Amino acid sequence: MTYHPKSDFLRVMIERGFLADCTDLQALDDSLMAGPVTAYIGYDATAKSLHVGHLLNIMMLRWLQKTGHRPITLMGGGTTKVGDPSFRSDERPLLDEAQIGENIDGMQQVFQRYLSYDDSTGAMMLNNAEWLDQLKYIEFLRDIGRYFSVNRMLSFESVKSRLDREQSLSFLEFNYMILQAYDFLELNRRYGCTLQMGGSDQWGNIVNGIDLTRRVAGTEVFGLTSPLLTTADGRKMGKSAGGAIWLNADMLSPYEFWQFWRNTMDADVGRFLKYYTELPVDECDRLGALQGSEINEAKVILANAVTTLLHGADAAQAAEATAREVFEKGGTGDDLPTLELSLADLDDGGMSIVQVIVKSGLAKSGKEAKRLIAENGARLDDAPLTDAGLMIDAAALASPIKLSAGKKRHALIKLVQ
Repeated sequence: MTYHPKSDFLRVMIERGFLADCTDLQALDDSLMAGPVTAYIGYDATAKSLHVGHLLNIMMLRWLQKTGHRPITLMGGGTTKVGDPSFRSDERPLLDEAQIGENIDGMQQVFQRYLSYDDSTGAMMLNNAEWLDQLKYIEFLRDIGRYFSVNRMLSFESVKSRLDREQSLSFLEFNYMILQAYDFLELNRRYGCTLQMGGSDQWGNIVNGIDLTRRVAGTEVFGLTSPLLTTADGRKMGKSAGGAIWLNADMLSPYEFWQFWRNTMDADVGRFLKYYTELPVDECDRLGALQGSEINEAKVILANAVTTLLHGADAAQAAEATAREVFEKGGTGDDLPTLELSLADLDDGGMSIVQVIVKSGLAKSGKEAKRLIAENGARLDDAPLTDAGLMIDAAALASPIKLSAGKKRHALIKLVQ
């Protein structure tokens, strides 16, 4: 990025690697310098908790507020009823109003850790059901639908990729981008919102909203996207052998959350420090460049900083203490039994978790390993292991995983080339 911004917000976005694309960088920079800008990111209520994949954009909202601007967290109480088809191969399951409301209640817990909603100039928490549920179909088609070209909508990559694979795209889903565009128009009318942010997979939806708002309201508005994150080994950020990394403590304990960051691949440490902590950029670069055993202490700093933001300093300290107790004391540190697997061991899709448990010495037979799992005595990276059919492949072993039988028997599983 060669552009040198004047505004603090864009400077942070560029320096820390948050910026993928912007509809008009110069004009947005001027707007940010002229006075507080109101910006939003939308979150459909598809689960009871947000997950690590959402955390990058939550940090963008946090930096927006820290640099003097006003963030809106928009809950998709209305759009969730339709479901975003972007880059999906099939239609999302439709949720009823009760499920959507329950999910929103769970999701809202996280934002209060990162944003201040305390005063009249603070962040706003809104729900697009407030206006979408009131729309009258014929009036909406006449007033809003006439601004959308079907030809143009079909050209967006999120839709085009689905049709190119000859996978069905329902009329319900096709309306999603119109409703999201209408959100931007409505937020601009009601709250003077002039910036929509999101992941780069939302580019088409964001551009639609900008175009609609300019044409209907005659207002100059902007879009800014963040990169879609993958880890150094190519996996989608936030996926682990045990499933999604949830942000709500009742769905993933602070200790398991801490462990996820402690297990970051060496090559990702510097980048993740810039994204997910508020440490100075120079310090992030210094820590990310450490080698050998020193990089492990950088991972602890990363885990502590990220966990402190979400769950508080006490939870981060407790997680670190627990980890050191397990890995560094009582013969479970450097002396932890280690099973080394090669790529040849992982042919035909990988090795079953039952085989891994047996090979690691935590069980004498497959029958014993299955019983251990059935009786909730097995853990994977300190999370309960409940699926005896789980397959461990090379991606799952991008960084060593820890298996436990009961509270005192542990083994590390590593992939060797």
